[in-house]
Amino acid sequence: MSSDTTPSPRRIEVIGIGAGSPEHVTGEAAAALAAVDVFLVADKGAAKDELVEVRRAICERWIPAEREYRFVTVPDPKRGPDADRDTAQYEKGVRDWHAARTDAYVAVIEALPPDAVVGFLVWGDPAFYDSTIRIVDAIGERIPTTVHVVPGISAFQSLAAAHGIVLHRIGEPIHITTGRRLVDQWRTAGAAGIDLGTVVVMLDGHLACQDLAASDPDALIWWGAYVGMPQQQLRSGRLGDVIGELIALRAELKARHGWVMDVYALRRP
Repeated sequence: MSSDTTPSPRRIEVIGIGAGSPEHVTGEAAAALAAVDVFLVADKGAAKDELVEVRRAICERWIPAEREYRFVTVPDPKRGPDADRDTAQYEKGVRDWHAARTDAYVAVIEALPPDAVVGFLVWGDPAFYDSTIRIVDAIGERIPTTVHVVPGISAFQSLAAAHGIVLHRIGEPIHITTGRRLVDQWRTAGAAGIDLGTVVVMLDGHLACQDLAASDPDALIWWGAYVGMPQQQLRSGRLGDVIGELIALRAELKARHGWVMDVYALRRP
């Protein structure tokens, strides 16, 4: 008599939790939160402990008091100096980082009870410049899984709402990119007469828009840091007028909090 020894798939919830406010959590996300037994959270060091605490506060806000769950922090592998790498080196560095993260999460998951539901809390929305789904897919290549993804309010949605703007003009596109690619894409499109529409910039640790201030001082910028959180900061105006203040303010905020998350939108006048 034979028996099936194939392990049951591990249930994983990938949950978009919004840009920092507990009120960004949707009804679908709240239901998913309440189904999780163990939340895996990347430990990025003492300077970013506040990000873990925000996730804890969101869980306390939305998970019923009688529901038992726990957080497991997983040391995040070192990623390296992205700013000093060319495109090929950068992409290899990210792939290596993802592989190391996958190894760390697999080790933790394999030690959990087989019926424990695992949750990943994703800042903003899992579809926009976040590696969680890719890493969960890699986990699934080594552990049988069933994965449920819940969308969330993204940082650029929160930015637009905070400034009270529509991101696109009538009939125009929206171009979403990173600080690493902004300057080249902006200038290449301009030289070719291509209208990118409003350019939303994410993952910009160095305010790359400052390199456009001399050539495009009349470009309009809507900038926000910690959007949706109590410490939210907003600025807007002509790029040439506000870039100096943004550089100084960003440095001040990073020194004060130990970390800064910001996002901005640029538009040609």
